[in-house]
Amino acid sequence: MMTVANAIGLVLVLTLLGEISATRTSVSVGLHKRVVKTATKSQHKMAYFGKVKVGNPPQEFSVVFDTGSGNLIVPGTECTSSACTIHNRFKKSKSSSAKEVNCDGSSVSSGFEPDEITITFGTGHITGNCLQDSICISDACAQGSFISSTDESSQPFASFSFDGVLGLALDRMAQSQEFSLMNRLGSSGALKEPLFSVFLSDLDSESSEITFGEVNKQHMATDLWWVPVNGEAGYWEVQIDDIYFDQKPQSICAGCRVAVDTGTSELAGPTDIVEKLQQLLDVKADCSNLAELPKLGFAVGDGNGKSKILSLSPKDYITQEADNMCSVSLMSLDVPPPKGPLFVFGIPFLQKYFTVYDHANSKVGFAVAKHKGQEAEALLSVDAVEAGDPPKGESFLSRRV
Repeated sequence: MMTVANAIGLVLVLTLLGEISATRTSVSVGLHKRVVKTATKSQHKMAYFGKVKVGNPPQEFSVVFDTGSGNLIVPGTECTSSACTIHNRFKKSKSSSAKEVNCDGSSVSSGFEPDEITITFGTGHITGNCLQDSICISDACAQGSFISSTDESSQPFASFSFDGVLGLALDRMAQSQEFSLMNRLGSSGALKEPLFSVFLSDLDSESSEITFGEVNKQHMATDLWWVPVNGEAGYWEVQIDDIYFDQKPQSICAGCRVAVDTGTSELAGPTDIVEKLQQLLDVKADCSNLAELPKLGFAVGDGNGKSKILSLSPKDYITQEADNMCSVSLMSLDVPPPKGPLFVFGIPFLQKYFTVYDHANSKVGFAVAKHKGQEAEALLSVDAVEAGDPPKGESFLSRRV
């Protein structure tokens, strides 16, 4: 028989549980697109960025939500280089909760200065100190560590219209778990689910966004195809079973890996395979065979022997200049072992496919993105292709958005 005291205790527990569950939320952040013309005529740098808040009271920064890196990096007031001064800078003295930490996430020992870190980004670098403070994505907040830069190279950072980068790779790519914002948000119970989903569009009539805490199904034209993360580097990488031209396997990439990277503006792959693809596709420089080119598909397996083909139409993987010159927009990228060799699915792929990143279970979900004015299309199963079943309607993405 339950006593009055036990009953009161049960009510208190249930009340507390209700309050805890009420703090769990999902939030969506609108993303803005920026395209920067590079020195190379045929190349553009594209990025999607949104808002994050750091400190108490909160200071707002525009950041690229980058699945290919692991740390939050924003300029600090100590940085006086031109790449920093044209952007918002974090004012440590203005935040009542800011705390210096070492760049492995450990506390600074009494009598010692905190360490600093230098990170190289292809053509540039940043140097910075490491801090701990409140980090918020809309209403989802957690205490976490981040890098406040003290120096940034002019290239490429001075050309960016956004302030910094928020890394959303798996924990092992961050300086430590304290630097992984998804780890912090998950551990604090701020999110309904420890995952996020990404929808990118280059249509003026619809908004791109990243949603934390749940799958935003309104952007899906098909069911999700879940694939386990493969590899130990910390990328959201999955295994490719083969590359297809339309429904024909090419037997040139069995066992390849691909990283799904929201921070990369292009498609990329190992030099030897890219050169082989260019040879087989035989794209004419004058665009004369554009209408004859196949859809370029990547068969991605679920780890249980089943695969679906994620395809791009010629307009997605071909760069066509105003003077009617065509080239394959698949650049060579040789990532050394153990992180490579590796393909990278950047923005052209992510404009076609809605993606979900399950942090707790280390898996990625793919669905055909639902864009305005575009009919729902089905992902084509490798089994169906090998059985010779004709595709029903549009089996691949076939329209540039």
